[in-house]
Amino acid sequence: MRVTAALVRSLAALSFLALAGCASVAPTPTTPWDDARQLVMVTTADWNATTGTLRRYDREGEQWREVGEATPITVGRSGAAWGIGLNPAQSDGPQKQEGDGRAPAGVFRIGTAFGYADTVASAWPYEAMSASDWCIDVNASPLYNRIVDAKQVGQAAVEGSSEPMRRDLHAGGDVRYKLGFVIEHNPDNRSGAGSCIFAHLWRAPGEPTAGCTAMPEPAMQELLTWLDPRRKPVFALLPDNELERLHDTWHLPRAASRR
Repeated sequence: MRVTAALVRSLAALSFLALAGCASVAPTPTTPWDDARQLVMVTTADWNATTGTLRRYDREGEQWREVGEATPITVGRSGAAWGIGLNPAQSDGPQKQEGDGRAPAGVFRIGTAFGYADTVASAWPYEAMSASDWCIDVNASPLYNRIVDAKQVGQAAVEGSSEPMRRDLHAGGDVRYKLGFVIEHNPDNRSGAGSCIFAHLWRAPGEPTAGCTAMPEPAMQELLTWLDPRRKPVFALLPDNELERLHDTWHLPRAASRR
């Protein structure tokens, strides 16, 4: 068989393309929070832990850099469970439901800050709460998982809710909602999937919550001062083993204890 120069060149080109295909690297999967340049990360020991640690991160390029000091926090009285947020649904753990006492796990947008004062020292959007503001945790309500003003929606619309936003006025001077922000769990307000999830102050060190993340007041003040809307921050909560499993594909920093 006579091999022509043209045939040799064609075979060489095909071989190069085949090798190039073998050497190619699959593109890194994207996530809905790839544009985030700030991250509030809460980690717990396992699904049933009621305490954990909050860390803050800035991202430059593709690398997360921890800033400030780690902060002790508490979560739900029953621990944590997969919530509904920005991440793909997960099936390898408990699932968040209304009234289960678990804090939602996953990655979430950060909603409006709120509190008892008229204003706060923060660039983050803030709303002062009044005695008529409630978060609706009644499954059958059309206002489920929303903060509403009873003066606007009517007193009947907030009946049965257990979440007055001015707990100092409705719950014997309770300071927990003096300062906090919304964690946008269940943004489509799916009935029964969990409602009124916040980061807020704790009443006492180590005291768990009904499903929120609680911390000391100085830590919350520092957090709100740091949050920058231009950097599109997100909030993540994960047990240590889930963060270890997902940090690469979800583009999150590894747990500090496992670096």
